[in-house]
Amino acid sequence: MARDTANQRSTDGSGSRGGRPRDPAVDEAIIQAVRRRLVSDGYTRMTLGDIAADAGVTRPTLYRRWPGKLELVMDALDYGFSAQSAATPPFPIDELSPREAFTEAIRRVDPCYFNPDAIVLQGGFIGETQRVPELLAIVVERAVEPRVSQVERVLEQLAGRGAVRSDLDHRTIATMVFGSFFGAFLRGDDYEARKELPDKLTATLWPGITA
Repeated sequence: MARDTANQRSTDGSGSRGGRPRDPAVDEAIIQAVRRRLVSDGYTRMTLGDIAADAGVTRPTLYRRWPGKLELVMDALDYGFSAQSAATPPFPIDELSPREAFTEAIRRVDPCYFNPDAIVLQGGFIGETQRVPELLAIVVERAVEPRVSQVERVLEQLAGRGAVRSDLDHRTIATMVFGSFFGAFLRGDDYEARKELPDKLTATLWPGITA
């Protein structure tokens, strides 16, 4: 309920608890400050004082907009997910060969498809699961599951065309390619190296899944 109230305050422009008009530029500065602090400090270490200082506002300015840190972070995540959804082009499966469609599905499942810092953020939220499970839940709902499910849907469509085997475990393949990006990160591959992973995964998996 608190999150719904906070989201309403942050999107309807109705202003603070005292009825002051909202300044979109201030909201933007605060949200961006939150997103940077999540990467550099993580949820537990980041403070509202740090966010206020980074955004060039006062702590009362934050509290007029959000009741606490969790609600503020939830809105910052929603902001990022909405921007990503708006920027994502439709999946052009009918314009691609089966192999190209599979590769594109893997490319889009990359946590860093939009944001190079996404793996760090998601790893941080995994570490916060016991304290603030809401953070990981929204990431799974808005960022992880839609992309992993898209890999499954692409495989289902390719199976319907007879391009890949009909007996494939789509869920396992989708989960495996998603996890490969975290594995590459943990083994030291940088962002640029991980950009090559979709082609490498396709080259490895395609011979075994084709009909």
